[in-house]
Amino acid sequence: MKTYKHLFAQVCTFDNLWNAFHQARKGKRSKGSVAAFEYDLERNLFTLERELRAGSYRPGRYHHFYIFEPKRRKISAAPFRDRVVHHALCNVIEPIFERRFSDASFACRIGKGTHRALDRAQYYARRYRYVLQGDVVQFFPSVDHAVLRGLLACRIADPQVMALIDQILASGAGVLSSEYTPQWFPGDDLFTPFERPRGLPIGNLTSQFWGNVVLNELDTFIAQELRTGAYVRYADDLLLFSNDKAQLHAWREQLSACLARLRLVLHDRKTQIYPVETGIPFLGFRLFPLHRRLKRPNVIRFKRRMRAILTSYADGEVPFERVQASINGWVAHAAHGSTYRLRSQLLGGLVVPRRGVR
Repeated sequence: MKTYKHLFAQVCTFDNLWNAFHQARKGKRSKGSVAAFEYDLERNLFTLERELRAGSYRPGRYHHFYIFEPKRRKISAAPFRDRVVHHALCNVIEPIFERRFSDASFACRIGKGTHRALDRAQYYARRYRYVLQGDVVQFFPSVDHAVLRGLLACRIADPQVMALIDQILASGAGVLSSEYTPQWFPGDDLFTPFERPRGLPIGNLTSQFWGNVVLNELDTFIAQELRTGAYVRYADDLLLFSNDKAQLHAWREQLSACLARLRLVLHDRKTQIYPVETGIPFLGFRLFPLHRRLKRPNVIRFKRRMRAILTSYADGEVPFERVQASINGWVAHAAHGSTYRLRSQLLGGLVVPRRGVR
């Protein structure tokens, strides 16, 4: 297996940090921390470069908050300067792993995404009778740092890059401990689950990438050991297709064993095997072989979000462009399903209030 050395100098170049700043800033220019960093941009970037080269860089403290749609999740936001470092690191090491990632993996990858995952899943739904749908229990809180580090070290033979990775991992260790239910694996003693560092903060660019590094082991197992290509994975949500229901039940046991080697658990209750013709709930839609329906919770969230943003617009808190962008974004997403009538009903009844009048 090819390994890569002399990467750290690439991470630390001013040009890479400059590009990383613009990547981290995208969509966040109005944030105070971003504006403060940009106000003295060159000095801040030179300071980061100097700290990285000297080994004196230290990650800051996370800001934690919760989101509740589509479900309750704890988000951990790193300081902006740390997010610049995350982008700088990923700019260098992600291409090394990306070229070996499975074509079945669609989350947080250039040229992939939710809509292509939906297209691929529907392609298989037209060709197979049954689907195994599953996900990983508490995936981001459960990612074991030693397992992840071992997978990264198989490719990265640069001790300075690995030291930076260790710093970022350590800064996020335990931030999701309240979201984690201890799991025991073969060879563990009573204290093992409490002694091993784990967890990737939801919200970090590095967490998304590292999640794909870990689950690429599952993708590889499915391709090489199960010998099937009828498979789609988006983050820790997976679909496996077959015409043989008994085969899917056998594969389920093998998937559980593969994940256990990564110190992860296949969700017993959420992992189901059923005919594709009943519809596959996936990424906000219910997929059928010949059409897709937008799931009702998605519609309810859109209505709630529109009420909130229209109220903010009427109060003068947001510009009309923000309202328009929110509508256009949802319409573009909904258009990937059989939703023409639904979109006509929702948008036909939408009334944009005059500013200052409620």
